[in-house]
Amino acid sequence: MATATKLITAEEMALLPEDEQREIYNGQLVEMSPVGWPHGAVVANLLVAIAPWAKAGPGGYVGTETGCLVARNPDILFAPDVLYISAARIQAVGQPRSYWEGAPDLAVEVVSPGDSAMAVREKIRQYLQAGARLVWVVYPPSREVIAYLPDGTATQYGEHSTLTNSEVLPGFACAVADLFA
Repeated sequence: MATATKLITAEEMALLPEDEQREIYNGQLVEMSPVGWPHGAVVANLLVAIAPWAKAGPGGYVGTETGCLVARNPDILFAPDVLYISAARIQAVGQPRSYWEGAPDLAVEVVSPGDSAMAVREKIRQYLQAGARLVWVVYPPSREVIAYLPDGTATQYGEHSTLTNSEVLPGFACAVADLFA
């Protein structure tokens, strides 16, 4: 006899204590482990690069681990390691009371040793289907970033490259090596 599993919604998860909140995939809570030093360092370096650019230029929201509800029924709620949402999009819908409805303009996922390639690919697909304009996947061991666009193109940035995207992040530039400093 099969046992039915109760699906959780983003609204139900928002009522949980913060230390019990996780990501949701197809209505199921996804356990998240604490990240290691390389992961945390890359996230911090990205925030240090992107936040001043946004503040001095186009504005918007730059954050980390902020819940983005990318699908409903069943809910899929991801918390990108780093994200950017443009000021124009925030002004159009207002600041959310809980999670952002939809994908951010930029979603960054830093791959941890325990992340499966299939799970990373699925996140990329879900972000892009939900309207992300740019997804960066950072690989600390190989010191590279792969940028994915909605049109299906992917660009690899090695350690000696500079991350840019004039459409999503006009005027932003960051040396890939600086992410791993």
